[in-house]
Amino acid sequence: MKAIRIFFKNIWKIIDKKIIIPITKLVLALTGRVENSSKKVESWLSKSTTLLFISLFLAIFVFIIIDQKVLLYSDNSAEVLKDIPVAVKYNEEAYVVEGLPEKVDVTLIGSSANLYFAKQSAAQNVTVDLSGMKPGKHDITLKYNQVLPSIQYQVNPGSATIYIYPKVSETKTLTTDLLNKDSLDSRLVIQNVSVNNDKVVVKGADHQIKTVATVKALIDIKNLVSQEVGTNTLKDVPLKAYDEQGNVVDVEIVPAKIDAEITITSPSKELPIKVVPTGNVTFGKAISAIEMNETKVTVYGDESALENLKYIPIEVNVEGLSDDREYKMELPKPVGVSSMNVNNLTIRVRLGNSTSRELENVQIEFRNLKDGHTVQGLSDSDIQTTVVLKGVDSVIKDIQIADVKAYIDLSGLDSGEHEVDVVIEGNDSRVEYTSKTKKVKIRIN
Repeated sequence: MKAIRIFFKNIWKIIDKKIIIPITKLVLALTGRVENSSKKVESWLSKSTTLLFISLFLAIFVFIIIDQKVLLYSDNSAEVLKDIPVAVKYNEEAYVVEGLPEKVDVTLIGSSANLYFAKQSAAQNVTVDLSGMKPGKHDITLKYNQVLPSIQYQVNPGSATIYIYPKVSETKTLTTDLLNKDSLDSRLVIQNVSVNNDKVVVKGADHQIKTVATVKALIDIKNLVSQEVGTNTLKDVPLKAYDEQGNVVDVEIVPAKIDAEITITSPSKELPIKVVPTGNVTFGKAISAIEMNETKVTVYGDESALENLKYIPIEVNVEGLSDDREYKMELPKPVGVSSMNVNNLTIRVRLGNSTSRELENVQIEFRNLKDGHTVQGLSDSDIQTTVVLKGVDSVIKDIQIADVKAYIDLSGLDSGEHEVDVVIEGNDSRVEYTSKTKKVKIRIN
């Protein structure tokens, strides 16, 4: 109403300035010229009622001209309304509709004043009434709910080919999927996720339901109120249906959201750090000592992964080393470990003169023999070996047979006679272990 009052007030100012005042001046000028001969006309025009009626007549005349769109102001113009939602009416419990656009563009054509009022209206939507339509293919027209009948409109797209299918349902097992897992503190682990409902019902067209391979609850770790050890409840977790390729399937899921309980733990384990030299030092030299600024590390991660860890290995390349050397290295993180309290290590390798020593009658063990099979050496030399120890005298002099393992790997071997490599293991990484017997002959029964 304020805009209307301002509109007519501006019109009256224009009429007063451009019409009434010039006419009044013209009348006064004419009156002056014919003053002597037109006393009656002057008397008539000088009356206030006469000027009032003239002004009223001119105002009505100008209003009629504007209303009939004669003035430039009333020329037609166009306005485009983007992304108008499409409201559809049908039985959502019984049918599924495909092919109907969710939003359309509407072009309004009319006078500037009418367009202004049309855009201010809250009733801006496009409706489609599918009530009474049966399953099958249909061509429909989209109509805009116009406010003013004087406005012309065009909907883009103005029509659509839709398909109506009967709605069917099927029960699916719900699985969980953790999002933004990396946002969790590296020392924390999601131990368990439980939901209040592990079965959901998916509804849709038959061809849609057949493509659903899984339904997942998308649990976003960022939405947890507290990321601390304990049980956290996350409400209104959204559900999504996916096909075999991982694409989202547009079906109705009942319930659409569920609640989930996330149990957070912080498994840890203290492990020794083991330096594993790789390569050979200069001839005549051997490693006399390996020193580290840290000998143990506390690791955090998956509980099952930590259970299998006995130590944290770190390889140091000593190929061609002839003098003592200090290494600054990054401690590798084993698979399943998310965090460690030690990440960098300073290692000092010291050398001494190399000597050798032999351990005789070291029994050869058998590993990875298939169930239901037995194995035996073909001779005494095939069941034991002599192990040569090479290193600094102060290191190798105290090594006993119990500190050394000789074995053969029988993985993948079936019944019959085989020639297998002998492998030597020792506890001290400063020592080089070599078997005098490189291969042994065995029979598997």
